[in-house]
Amino acid sequence: MNYFNSMGGCLAAAIMLSAPIAVAQTYDPMAAAPAATQDDEKTVELNPELGNLPDTEGAEETYYQCIACHSTAIIKQQRITDERWDYLWSWMIEDQGMYEPDDETKEIILAYLKRHFSSER
Repeated sequence: MNYFNSMGGCLAAAIMLSAPIAVAQTYDPMAAAPAATQDDEKTVELNPELGNLPDTEGAEETYYQCIACHSTAIIKQQRITDERWDYLWSWMIEDQGMYEPDDETKEIILAYLKRHFSSER
């Protein structure tokens, strides 16, 4: 064995020993997702009357539209792209029989979902 190989092995061992140890975190898909806000400095209050959804504009419309088919836990666990929210909206209407609200209500709900439950924020 030459000097380079023996030193390379020692260097690799030293790096491995000095690296921080990763601690496994348990993922609970049913746990309430942290409420995202446009202003990271503020915490959005959750509304217990609306399934603990973030209490901002669109919460009520979102709650009543969505709980007809599933719990708010399904909503709160999502972290998907804005484009995926648009796709899921169409899929729920076309394939799952979700009631289609008027365009204004649709935009309020999609804006709310994207603001609080998007992977892009």
